[in-house]
Amino acid sequence: MTNDARRYAPSAARNRDVIRATLSRHLPVRGQVLEVASGSGEHITHIASAHPGLMFQPSDPDPDARASVDAWSRHLGLRNVAPAIALDMTTGVGLPQRVEVTICINMIHIAPWAATVGLMHGAATMLSTGGLLYLYGPYRQGNAHTAASNAAFDADLRARNPEWGVRDLEAVGALAQLHGFAPPIVQTMPANNLSVMFRRR
Repeated sequence: MTNDARRYAPSAARNRDVIRATLSRHLPVRGQVLEVASGSGEHITHIASAHPGLMFQPSDPDPDARASVDAWSRHLGLRNVAPAIALDMTTGVGLPQRVEVTICINMIHIAPWAATVGLMHGAATMLSTGGLLYLYGPYRQGNAHTAASNAAFDADLRARNPEWGVRDLEAVGALAQLHGFAPPIVQTMPANNLSVMFRRR
């Protein structure tokens, strides 16, 4: 349909079930959940459909992405997904005052490092003690890529934008610690990705 604003991300269709299953084991029953860089909206709406007791706030700096999120929410008839808001983590303008969970899927490597710094600062500001910051994507570990495909992906990202690239998990963990988070719980995911979960101290 020409008036359908929904976007479709092939990677989201492949990994949304395993992300939802992993994240669901750590979500509270009630509360507010912010997703940073919601993209097409396929992840947040898929997660929200299984957690009616939580209120989800999608966000993205791209107006077309926000339109896609809202279109997916309408299509699925979800009442626990708020309209997507404009949010750029490099500035932190528009952050909610308080949430129980912050989710960020596949942003850190496709954004300047300043966005990760802003994400950590913002999450530390919004989350209460015990609050969850959930990250998903590819990471380097021990100063090396975990797979040849990740090395090729990293090279492609850096060719597209020198400020992008697969990040070192240790650097992300150190940044999180500086902002008051405990060491991460790390779970290996399909396609050489990781789920990385931080709790606010």
